Amino acid sequence: MTDPGTIAALRYEARALASDEQFDYLLECIGDASLVLLGEATHGTHEFYRLRAEISKRLIVEKGFDAIAVEADWPDALRVSRYVQHASADGTADAALAGFQRFPQWMWRNTEVVELIDWMRAHNAHVADPRRRAGFYGLDLYSLRASMHAVIAYLDQADPAAARRARERYSCMDHLAEDPQRYGYATTFGLARDCEDEAVRQLRELNQQALRHLSESGGAVPDELFYAQQNARVAKNAEIYYRAMFQHGDASWNVRDTHMAETLRALRVHLGKRNERAPARIIVWAHNSHLGDARATEMGEGGQLNLGQLVREQYPLGESFLLGFTTHTGTVTAASEWDGPAELKPVVPSRPDSVERLLHATGMGNFLLPLRGHNSVLAQLPDRRLERAIGVIYRPESERHSHYFHADAAQQFDALIHVDRGSAVRPLERSALWHGDEVPETYPSGL
Repeated sequence: MTDPGTIAALRYEARALASDEQFDYLLECIGDASLVLLGEATHGTHEFYRLRAEISKRLIVEKGFDAIAVEADWPDALRVSRYVQHASADGTADAALAGFQRFPQWMWRNTEVVELIDWMRAHNAHVADPRRRAGFYGLDLYSLRASMHAVIAYLDQADPAAARRARERYSCMDHLAEDPQRYGYATTFGLARDCEDEAVRQLRELNQQALRHLSESGGAVPDELFYAQQNARVAKNAEIYYRAMFQHGDASWNVRDTHMAETLRALRVHLGKRNERAPARIIVWAHNSHLGDARATEMGEGGQLNLGQLVREQYPLGESFLLGFTTHTGTVTAASEWDGPAELKPVVPSRPDSVERLLHATGMGNFLLPLRGHNSVLAQLPDRRLERAIGVIYRPESERHSHYFHADAAQQFDALIHVDRGSAVRPLERSALWHGDEVPETYPSGL
């Protein structure tokens, strides 16, 4: 049973999302933060995409943010970045998003992302200096083979002798890179030698090239060299990640989120030098599980870290702002199993002992709840509550086990946006299991 006093206090603290004025207030809360991390409680809720897009547009226009960095692979996102910065042959947003073929395709190939990148392209058309045009970059590390090939393609043009060295180094794992989990299995269990040293050598060589540019008077790393550096970073960290998948504990998760933090830092430095207005200002889009400080969760207690935690640890107080999102019920785009088709699924109403149910109990619908510096009632609750995380797979019949964890939301985030009833994000390619706007009334209760 929820204490009526707690509900009344939450109603007093909350700001209904009924007008743009509440975004004004959110921008005041963000203040001078140059890293704004925008989460999501699912990978398939339309409202999360739409709200993050509106916040991002205002940060770009009103606060001069330089880029959006997303939970996506570097080569695929870079193609989008070239499109929005008027530096590609792609004629449409759909074409620019064509690199996103790996599961879950709908995370980025959806109507809300098309609208965002079309807006970014239109905005950048009015920015005369190409260096100042807002970009769109990927933070993830799943693109092992594509990133290796991108490094070689760059060197074929820039330094053919270096390209030959890169081919030799990457040949160690290129024959297994189409199925990198097979590479991880084979090396972990002694069926093939690991290729860590070769991947490290390739990244080191590109880093040395970049340092030579930086050592020149007023030097900056050319964009194309920087992009190749990041692809080499992906190859190096992905090689470690796929081997870590077969270790116990949170090793692979920690490798992945540490890679995201490394890429974010490198991007921040590069854009700051290129644009001559350091520090660069970057918006991050990723799941709450990556952006909410892991130290405030049961996973963090078990040794798991994440990007939000690393950002708070690596940058001064006030330099970052972590915004989480929650939802009570509605529909979501998700799969039933890995590599399965996108489905339109019902979201089971949140559990009575969850933070989502507590926010639902306010009866306010969609609202912003400031946390940092506001002595929120959430921070005064005696016990952690359950918090829901729906990723690319959603199994409502096993919700408690597969989608809930204990957390202190007031310590995880600097603010929350609650969407009481969400609707499914619309994929560009819809399977037979994604149709219409409604789902059947007879769906698993998950209770």
